[in-house]
Amino acid sequence: MDGIASILIVDDNPKFLKDALPMYGYEITVAEDGIEALKILSDENKHFDLILLDVMMPNMNGWDTLKAIRKNEKTQYIPVIMITAVSEEQKVVSGLKIGADDYIVKPFILPNLLARIEAVLRRSKWQAESAKKEKKINKDVNIDLLTPKEKEVLTLLSKGANNQEIANALCVQDVTIKTHLNNIFKKLKVSNRTQAVLLAMEINLIN
Repeated sequence: MDGIASILIVDDNPKFLKDALPMYGYEITVAEDGIEALKILSDENKHFDLILLDVMMPNMNGWDTLKAIRKNEKTQYIPVIMITAVSEEQKVVSGLKIGADDYIVKPFILPNLLARIEAVLRRSKWQAESAKKEKKINKDVNIDLLTPKEKEVLTLLSKGANNQEIANALCVQDVTIKTHLNNIFKKLKVSNRTQAVLLAMEINLIN
């Protein structure tokens, strides 16, 4: 990871993690239950790269806290590693379905947790970079480059029509449709029919 990652520890007994993680270059904030965690996360001036969330806590347990995190637009994409006891391991699948990115079972050794933290942060960084690249590609697409006929072809394509069906609908030869498609792919900077349709829907070219 480039720079210092900011981690929110949500644990009613946070001393071990609070003392250990800063030694590995992480910036730490601590909440001792889910209610305090949600209050910290609601602060517009605070940003977290990862949440370490204990399951068993007073006032609000980890599962309910995770649900609240995933329902909030500001926090829904922050990676979360659940910290569970051995007796709770059977509930882990449910936690992953709710939206946990990983989990670790107590008692754990620090190198194992550090490896999981790095893996989750790395995945999160890749996803953010991928989203930026996709946004840039979409921003660079000039809808006006498509001719009215190419827009018709793309609309029919989005409805599942094949080349011959599109040709019949537009009263042209099949080879003409192939030419239109090649032009559409170049102008939208995509390489196949599926990508063209998805991009056209994303930029509201077609409904």
